[in-house]
Formats: sequence, C-alpha cells, structure tokens
Amino acid sequence: MGANISGVTPEFDRSSEPRLSDLPENCVALIMMRLDPPEICRLARLSRVFRRASSADFVWESKLPPSYRAIARKVFDEITLRKLLIKKDLYAKLCRPNLFEGGTKELWIDKNTGRLCVSVSSKALRITGIDDRRYWSHIPTDESRFHSVAYVQQIWWFEVGGEFEIQFPSGTYSLFFRIQLGKTSKRLGRRICNSDHIHGWDIKPVRFQLATSDNQQAVSLRYLNNNPGHWSHYHVGDFKVVNPDVSTGVKFSMTQIDCTHTKGGLCIDSVLIVPKENARKVVESE
Repeated sequence: MGANISGVTPEFDRSSEPRLSDLPENCVALIMMRLDPPEICRLARLSRVFRRASSADFVWESKLPPSYRAIARKVFDEITLRKLLIKKDLYAKLCRPNLFEGGTKELWIDKNTGRLCVSVSSKALRITGIDDRRYWSHIPTDESRFHSVAYVQQIWWFEVGGEFEIQFPSGTYSLFFRIQLGKTSKRLGRRICNSDHIHGWDIKPVRFQLATSDNQQAVSLRYLNNNPGHWSHYHVGDFKVVNPDVSTGVKFSMTQIDCTHTKGGLCIDSVLIVPKENARKVVESE
C-alpha cells in the first residue's frame, strides 16, 4: 500500500506557480528605486505591473538631484512646469539640453552621475571691446551648440569673463573654456580654417581663473598652442559643492592683458561646467 502511494507522481497546477507579475506593484517600485534609469525602462517592458510601477513618482524623484525644484524653476516657465508634474516626465526633460536666458545658456542633468552640466555661450560672457567691430565679431557656425562664436581679429587688452549661480547637486565639478585658434568656414562643402590672424598667444600665457561664492579659487597659466582649426577645452580648475540646498556662485575668466604686444585669431565658443568624474566623456562629445 505504502509502496503504491510512494510511486505516484503528484501533478502540480503550474498556473499556481508564483510569477513576476504576482509581485505587488509597490514592492516592484521599491526595487526600481535602487536601479539605474536604463534598467528601470527595460523592466517596464516585462508586464503591466512593472510598467505601472516604473511610472511611480517616488521612483523618479529618487533619480532627480535634491535641488531639482530650484533647477527646474531656473530653466522652465510656469506653463512648462505645470506640464511636468509627473516626475518621470520632468526627469526626461531635464536630462536633455535645455536652453534658457534668451538661448545664451544651456543646462542638463548628467545621467551617469545625477549631477548638473552647464554651458554658457560667448554671448553671455563679458568680453572687453566686444562692441567694437575693429576687434571683435560674432560668427554664425554649426560647430557650436549656440550656433554662434565670438572671434577676435586683433586686440591689445584681452579680457573675457562671466558667472553662473544655481543650487548645484553635491559633488566636484570641472570648468572649461571651449576655444579654437583660427576661423573656420565651409567652401564647396569642405571645412577650411583661416589662420591669417593667429598671433601673440605664444609670447605670454593666458591666465585662466575661477572663484566661487564660498571662497574656492583656481588659477592656471596656459599658452594657447593647440592646432589651428581644432576646438580645445582648456581646463580652468575644479570646485566642490557640499550643500546642495545652498546656491553656489561661480565666477570665471580668461585674460591676457600684457599690452606690449597684440594677439588675435581666436574663437571663443562657450564655458562648460561638468561633473569632474565624467568630464572627459562630456568634453569629448562636444
């Protein structure tokens, strides 16, 4: 009797086996809080439960920087903000470059670090003599994210500066000037560089400087000797943000004010502020 019973193979109802879709939606959402955004998007394709969980506000709010409200107010108007009440939509919008202040500045969140990236165009910089067309001019180009660069043909007193303030997410940031020796254009579909006006940058170094509102400072002296026609990012220095709830102001400049000689033939595109640990990748994509 016992032998007969032990020899019977029980039949299981496979429909009763636990499945991923049986997980409570709130549990799935809590798991997703610990994942990166690309992983969340992949899991959302598994089932309706996962898709609903992936849209939970608290999931995407955990991916936004702590100061995201202040950042959003800096970039978007009230009408746009009302359309971005869902945190997933706000995250997606902030991860794309957003122009503001009349299209002279751009801001986005770096997906790898959750920190801020900022680009300030030449039109938002204070450039000594910019209104004197004997020395300076704005050149339209598709080689800039702002579609325009400042070009100095010849000048004695070279001074460029600017500033930016916002509640940066905590972390260390690097600041660069994006510049190019020579003036490029296209002729018959080919890119050419006019280097006729390049002079003076190998006589004395340019002074790059930054200072923050909490008294951090950095100074570097660099000769501008990169190849004409090639955009280069000159590293000014780094600064650290400890408290994301407090606005950090950053002032930056590049100067060469030795009036014993003229200098010229230089294009200035923008100033770039990016997370230090991801600076190489961001700079290479410019």
